Amino acid sequence: MYKDLNESSELLNGLKTKLAVLPNGVKAIVCPPFTSLALAQKILEGSHIALGAQNMYHDDEGAFTGEVSPKMLKSIGCQYVILGHSERRQYFKETNEFINKKAKKAIASGLIPIICVGETLEEREKNITNQVVTTQVKGCLLDIAAVDVERLIIAYEPVWAIGTGKVATPQQAQDVHKLIRGLIAQLYGSATAEKVVIQYGGSVKPENAKELLHQPDIDGALVGGACLKADSFAAIVQAAA
Repeated sequence: MYKDLNESSELLNGLKTKLAVLPNGVKAIVCPPFTSLALAQKILEGSHIALGAQNMYHDDEGAFTGEVSPKMLKSIGCQYVILGHSERRQYFKETNEFINKKAKKAIASGLIPIICVGETLEEREKNITNQVVTTQVKGCLLDIAAVDVERLIIAYEPVWAIGTGKVATPQQAQDVHKLIRGLIAQLYGSATAEKVVIQYGGSVKPENAKELLHQPDIDGALVGGACLKADSFAAIVQAAA
């Protein structure tokens, strides 16, 4: 929940300039707040930067005051939508079942979901990270076909490393990414598992991006605070090369 229209305009124009050419094989997606989506679509038109939203509801319309539908997001030019971010789980009590409903609706609507999973500090200290992440992945992907799983993105975000300055070591992050890929292989087969993009999110900065992004099972980054300045976000994109 950052950036009003003027601030969004400044950031997006800065990103458009700095990311006029993306490294080979690298994609960049921005997910502004709902109030800045229409502006973002106009500014980013003709650029290599794709547009996504931070959340959505699982119906096209109805008496759900305050919610935003996939139909609305599609009409404004969104291609992606973040679902089940740790803050949605923590503050708004979103469950795996609820996120699963939204993921199915996003896919049916032609949006690519970025589904977030990850454990809290308490869960990591109890050594139940694998159990928690496994339950989340299985719950969020329930009854989603392999052909659709291949297109979506899973973002592993250790909750204890978001906004705290703590960062999972590259090996800690890789271990959970490997777990997730192995789990998808169990559920859908190894060919599908290899196609799924698994991102790491948790205090990703220009200083640590390269080492994280070059782990064998880390395919990208879900960037938080470092995306609020064009220089730092562009540096992370370049580190993915």
